[in-house]
This record gives sequence, C-alpha cells and structure tokens, in this order.
Amino acid sequence: MRRRIHRSRFFGGRSASTSGERAGRFRFEKDRRRFIVRRGVLRSLLARRLGCAASAIRYSYNEFGKPSLPASDIRFNVSHSHSIALYAIADGVEVGCDIERVDSDLDIEAIAERFFAPQEISMLHSLPDHLRHAGFFNCWTRKEAYLKCRGCGLSEPADSCVVSLAPGEPAALLAGDDGVSLSSLETAPGYRAALAIEGTHAEISEPSELARTLIGTLA
Repeated sequence: MRRRIHRSRFFGGRSASTSGERAGRFRFEKDRRRFIVRRGVLRSLLARRLGCAASAIRYSYNEFGKPSLPASDIRFNVSHSHSIALYAIADGVEVGCDIERVDSDLDIEAIAERFFAPQEISMLHSLPDHLRHAGFFNCWTRKEAYLKCRGCGLSEPADSCVVSLAPGEPAALLAGDDGVSLSSLETAPGYRAALAIEGTHAEISEPSELARTLIGTLA
C-alpha cells in the first residue's frame, strides 16, 4: 500500500508563535521531547556563534514564517526527519536545508505528478525502478532546501525550480534562481539530505563537536 503525503509536509508551513505552543501540539511524548531538544540545540549553536547565553536568543520571522536573528548577519535553517536533525548556519548569506528518511511505501509517482516540474517528472521516470525512490528523495530534499533558502515557503510554486535528481550525479539547480547553489549531504544511512546556499562559492564545514554531542540526544 502506497502512502500519500500532504503538501504542508512536503514544503513546510508557518511557525507557531512560540516553541512552547508548538511543543504542546504533539500527540506523543517522544515527538514532543525531540522538538524541545531540537530547539535547544539550535539555541546552543547560535549562542556559541554569537557569544551570548542561549536564553538571550530572540527570533524574528518574515511574512512566510522563516526565522532570523535581529541585527545579525548570521542566517540559519533547520530540518528534521524522525530522530535525525540537520542544522545549517551561514554568515551573511541565506541558507536552507532538508533531510528526509527514504520511505519505500511512499506513493512517489502521485507526489511527483502533483509537485514536481515536468522536466523532473521526466527524469524520474527515466530511472530504473530500483533507483526511483532514491531519485525522488534527491529531488524532494533539493527542492525543499532551495525554497527554504529563498524564504518564501508555500508562496512559490513547487514547480518554479528544476533540480537534478539522478543518484550518483552532483546536486544542481537546472532552473530557478541562479544565485543559489545546491549540495547533497552525507548524513545517516537511509536518509537523503540537501543544502542550498545563496551564492556560488560557499564553504561548507563539518559539524562541531558541540553539535554532534547535542544531536545525539535526539534518538
């Protein structure tokens, strides 16, 4: 049985006004705990970059719900899937990231037909059957990272950009804002992840020991 997915799951949505409000909406304690830890990790990482206490971190939000730090050039983005969280932090350029666990029961054909650009659908169909789920999730994560980097969320149609998706080929933006570069990230087995950065010559660094230690508490 193939599982369908709602667009808000695919491309995200607006944030609740406070982390406490959002935490209270989770039905299961495990999910609530993971949410709280993710938010705490983000505050710790940002505080370390800013040289302040985590409790001093304050966010502002654009009209589409993307958070930022007032009066700071630091830009950041967060994504999560099950017990894995991905954090992207950049200096002076917009950034977006996405991570997803590859779900073999997902109805990828129906989702692609609804949300992918015609060129992406054609590329997906050209793949051998055993590579299609990997290709789908390559496309999924790269598109979402791109839209999150642009900060426009659901206001921009999902087919407004075209990304590469074939397994083994480099991540690339084939159509869209050519001021954004895409990269694939190696994370955990069974997951696909992508990073989008404003500009074409960004330098990507490995996770800090602080990040590795804190993220380990998510599982």
